[in-house]
Amino acid sequence: MTQSRPGSPKARSLAAELRKVRQESEIGVRELARRIGTSHGWITRTESGSRVITVDDVTSILEALEITSRERERLVEMARDADEPDWLRPGIPGVREELVTLIEYERTATHFVEAAPLLIPGILQTSDYARAIMSGLPTGEREAKIGMRAGRRDVLTKTNAPTFEAFILEHVLDAPVCDDNARLDQLRHLVKMNELPNVSIRVLSEGLGWTPLHSGHFMYFEFGTAAPIVHLETLGSGVFLSSPGAVTTYRNGVDNLQQAAMTKEDTTGVIATRIEQLEETTP
Repeated sequence: MTQSRPGSPKARSLAAELRKVRQESEIGVRELARRIGTSHGWITRTESGSRVITVDDVTSILEALEITSRERERLVEMARDADEPDWLRPGIPGVREELVTLIEYERTATHFVEAAPLLIPGILQTSDYARAIMSGLPTGEREAKIGMRAGRRDVLTKTNAPTFEAFILEHVLDAPVCDDNARLDQLRHLVKMNELPNVSIRVLSEGLGWTPLHSGHFMYFEFGTAAPIVHLETLGSGVFLSSPGAVTTYRNGVDNLQQAAMTKEDTTGVIATRIEQLEETTP
């Protein structure tokens, strides 16, 4: 019987997908348990990714929720090889495929880091900034992604919010990816978010030379009991890493960035200076 390995990236994503499907079906945990003939605790453990999930489990849940064959095939296929420690997701085409897993990790993490060498980190982007960098997408897909991205920000202000560190290269503050008014709003938003006690936005100055941030964008997640996970994103794929060697490499990279970056307070000062300069030239 094919089954998942608890804690692997794909197994956690599968658990999050199953919970989302149930919620979208407007079926409660106890009602789903009744339909399947199991306990509500079993459903809770399944949806949290803390137990092994077999293909038969997924099939039973989806049949009880009366999910269509196409969606059923997609989730059953996820269950077939969910025990792989690292996970390559090629060609991320849709809103669900791209964001559900990251939203789940942000929701359940105790601490996470985003290292962004080219753009403002997604969880810190204003809607207008995000709209500008997604201008090439079809309108419906773009607006759906912007709405989900805006919703991600709530994780930083909820009760028992995780701690979050963002590392960005200094040129990102000046990148002309949107008009000056949108850029002003984005910079002001960064200052506001940096006032939160659980958020630390830190800039790396241009004169530092090479740092791990120059190797590309990555996210590093820590959880209460589960092992850390790293997410990498490229133009045509997303990669989730949980093998100890790979995770340690990125943990060491985070340590390097913490030593190399400006302090949180100095970063706020740098951003404030740019706000003043833009305000002088923006109508």
